[in-house]
Amino acid sequence: MRAGARHQGRLFAAFALLSVFMVVEVVAGLVTGSLALLSDAGHMVTDVLGLGMALAAIRLASRGSTARHRTFGLYRLEILAALANAVLLFGVALYVLVEAVGRFADAPPVASGQILVVAVLGLGANLVAFALLRDGASESLNVEGAYLEVVSDTVGSVGVILAALIIRFTGWAWVDPLVGVAIGLFILPRTWRLGRQAARILVQAAPPGTDLEVVEADLRALAGVVDVHDLHVWTLTSEMDVASAHLMIGDDVDGHGVLDQAQHLLRTTYGIAHATLQVEPASHEGCEDLTW
Repeated sequence: MRAGARHQGRLFAAFALLSVFMVVEVVAGLVTGSLALLSDAGHMVTDVLGLGMALAAIRLASRGSTARHRTFGLYRLEILAALANAVLLFGVALYVLVEAVGRFADAPPVASGQILVVAVLGLGANLVAFALLRDGASESLNVEGAYLEVVSDTVGSVGVILAALIIRFTGWAWVDPLVGVAIGLFILPRTWRLGRQAARILVQAAPPGTDLEVVEADLRALAGVVDVHDLHVWTLTSEMDVASAHLMIGDDVDGHGVLDQAQHLLRTTYGIAHATLQVEPASHEGCEDLTW
């Protein structure tokens, strides 16, 4: 079972919990006029949207390649969902940063008591979702995207609680936009990392830490192999690295044995269980005609 599918139940539980609280926090943010709470509410909305997209991507990807034109199935939808989550988080963070600039000079009064109650409830909801998604985040990029949103919103809830307490006891209204900016700055670098990982997979770059020259050298060192060309290694979705290559062998070498050796090497050394390998004799011609 794929990493995303293994944690589908926990994703749904977090989705249901945060969906209920999302309505509460959005309404409270609009009523109180707190930028910090609106920032946290915005993250809560993206949490729900992100979890919903993650669940939809897992369900669709689990259908496999039932259509002949989808030879790799719909596995990439999980990566597209992760990228969409990153874009949503960028949008919310940038909005808060821009809105905060105008509020520093003239910070409007906010209802600190109402903000505190809502923020504490929001923290509780996020802590539960955090616990549900923590294990899956280390296995699936899709789940990690949802997990990062929950983490950012958890930190945001803590920030809103602190802002409400400071405003309540000091009257410093400028703390509200300051916390909003802090929440935005906290999530931006983490969102950038998630988006970069998703984009790297979508452009079919080699998995991080994979040195293609070393992989090629290891394949070439196999008994009977005289040359390796057209080597490609990429990631289909989380925990699914794939490879393809042409292995040139001596005319009198057993191709079955070389194929077994190469597949074992890629699986045990590089974690690549799905490899498409073309074994061809040294006398074979035609590959040099390829232009890309």
